[in-house]
Amino acid sequence: MSLGPFSQSAALSIGIELELQIVSRHNYDLMPCAPDLLRLLEGRKLPGLVTPEMTESMIELSTGICTGYDDALAQLTEIQGALVEAASKLDVGLAGGGTHPFQHWAQQRIFDKPRFLQLSELYGYLSKQFTVFGQHVHLGCPDADTALYTLHCVSRFIPHFIALSASSPYVQGEDTGFHSARLNSVFAFPLSGRAPFALTWDAFERYFEKMTATGVVKSMKDFYWDIRPKPEYGTIEVRVMDTPLTITKAARIAAYIQTLGRYIQTERPFTPQEDDYLVYTFNRFQACRFGFDGTFVDPATREHRTLREDLIRTIVKLEGHAAELKSDTALRELLADVGSRGNDAQWIRETFNREKHLPEVVRQQCGRWMGSVG
Repeated sequence: MSLGPFSQSAALSIGIELELQIVSRHNYDLMPCAPDLLRLLEGRKLPGLVTPEMTESMIELSTGICTGYDDALAQLTEIQGALVEAASKLDVGLAGGGTHPFQHWAQQRIFDKPRFLQLSELYGYLSKQFTVFGQHVHLGCPDADTALYTLHCVSRFIPHFIALSASSPYVQGEDTGFHSARLNSVFAFPLSGRAPFALTWDAFERYFEKMTATGVVKSMKDFYWDIRPKPEYGTIEVRVMDTPLTITKAARIAAYIQTLGRYIQTERPFTPQEDDYLVYTFNRFQACRFGFDGTFVDPATREHRTLREDLIRTIVKLEGHAAELKSDTALRELLADVGSRGNDAQWIRETFNREKHLPEVVRQQCGRWMGSVG
């Protein structure tokens, strides 16, 4: 099977996908209502899509092509409004967060769709454990080689995206000690992790042909990499973020990725090399485990600093690019998270420490997502 050509897209355009929790308003556990929600939204004209995910207690929204932060937030707001209206008719709640704090995977139902049923047959119980909730961001690239260059440069910032979006400290009623425990479920899949080191589309096509020849993969959908090229869209897709608790935070993170993309594609500040990945899994683990307080090892200099320090340094460096993209306000808000407010995982822990009741935490998560506070 051929990859096909790398489609043309507007350079630095963005698209956002968000996987959401569907919960009962009675006990705030997950509720298998995706088919009912989708039925209520049939025929509704939206700027993007609302589609099923692996299990029936999940739903995914995706924007159309966005020019920047303001456009992304406007599209997310319109889709959110339609989802909130449908959820209210069913008397269910919708929430962000990378994991539901106390659901049990064995109780989940696989959505009745051929691909999900095939994945369930292949991966067994891992499919139900994949009832976790992430944000994906597509970044437009002018050509295939630029896409691969951008992918390998953006890879050094993967810990930033994890720490900024982390919202999954609890799993099955227990505090895991992680800021992002969701990614531990993703890492269980055999084709997860980092993309192969290829800097030209010809080289990437050769890799893909070798993989398809083994019979292990049939399409790019079979790769669960942290970042993967999407030739049919002309983008790279960043996949490591937890679903934030608000659409505003989701749009800000997408704006940060877009701003990094502009910096990388216009200044060409890095020369990617395989050795950049020597510290990749260490940095990623530190972000998952400790959030902003995790250790970051610079791939080029081997200097150690905290993720907080590296994020502040990077966001300040991007000020000019942010101004050009009109994302400077969004990045200043992220800087406030890094400096004082903390991430969503911290908010979830603080809420539980105050309320001492995980269903109440989820109730407040619903209030934040459905009302988009903060």
